[in-house]
Amino acid sequence: MNKNVIISVKGIQTSGNKDSNTLELVTEGKYYKKGNAYFVTYKESQVTGMEGTTTTLKISDDGIVTLMRFGSVNTQFIFEQGQKHMSYYDTKYGTFTIEVTTNIVNIDVDDKGGEIRVDYRLDIDDNKSGQNDFHMFIREAGQFDDKYSEDYKETN
Repeated sequence: MNKNVIISVKGIQTSGNKDSNTLELVTEGKYYKKGNAYFVTYKESQVTGMEGTTTTLKISDDGIVTLMRFGSVNTQFIFEQGQKHMSYYDTKYGTFTIEVTTNIVNIDVDDKGGEIRVDYRLDIDDNKSGQNDFHMFIREAGQFDDKYSEDYKETN
């Protein structure tokens, strides 16, 4: 299985002083299965501030989501419910140590696509950066599934 897909991403970042920043992105990408894991990959754009970066999410059947970025930004975040994981965030401005503490991982994907929601906290170089909520919908290009569009509308 290797499909062209439309990926809808909504990310909400809330800082320590409760200010929130919402980023929404709709882009084309690839969706495929390798072994017991699904993968979704897409190119970042100027909108996300990571132009020149390719993002890949590995969605494991054990409930772990791994976000990998290569290009102008290089990193790997592991989202495992109730767990902390350390990684490096390599940018043109320098390299930072990132601690990811995952509160919630909801995965509902199959060969047709689906959705992923991850709620997590980021600490950058031992400083609290804020709470993040990441919601992704994956659907086959050319297909329009009312279930996903209604779910997406409800989160907006």
